[in-house]
Amino acid sequence: MKVSKRTEYGLRAMVAIAERAGTQTPVALPTVALEEGIPEQFLDQIVSQLRKAGFLRSVRGVNGGFMLSRPASEISVGSLMRFLEGSLSPMACVSEDNLSPELLCDRVSTCHTRSVWLRVMEALIDALDNLTLADVLSDKPISLPAI
Repeated sequence: MKVSKRTEYGLRAMVAIAERAGTQTPVALPTVALEEGIPEQFLDQIVSQLRKAGFLRSVRGVNGGFMLSRPASEISVGSLMRFLEGSLSPMACVSEDNLSPELLCDRVSTCHTRSVWLRVMEALIDALDNLTLADVLSDKPISLPAI
């Protein structure tokens, strides 16, 4: 699964805003854009959509900006990614949309690899739905071993 820039930037912005949630002070969009290295115009579009979807609330005025609409522990990474990216399914035949797989692929009944994609999707959904912004903030950065 390849994640779009919209999803990457949206999740990074949400984490940056969540970091300041304890201060009860709104975060200005230019601050997030600068700290996260995100083009401000693109971030403005993403944050506007996140606000309309109920993930963020905006505060007007000189000291205005954005705040989480609810505690970071109540916002799952899975819900954010579904909103920003769409379906989390790696293949159309294992769509989350409750569509009959036969309508999406004519090989469903004979496909030996569909079970692989089902397992991938189930693991991905389980991992992302059980991970909140609070969990992300409490995690230490992970270093991958050299290959």
